[in-house]
Amino acid sequence: MATLIDTGARPMLTELRSVLTRCRATLWQDAAGAAALMVLLVAGLHLPGLV
Repeated sequence: MATLIDTGARPMLTELRSVLTRCRATLWQDAAGAAALMVLLVAGLHLPGLV
């Protein structure tokens, strides 16, 4: 699904609000995925110390 990109001069805050409004439904899933990746990173970095 392609989306059109608005090339007009818009302030960054307005653009950020627009993006957050469009992706509000999946925002919590993205946050959960980022948290899971951080947990895996920390666990992976601590594995050599356990062996």
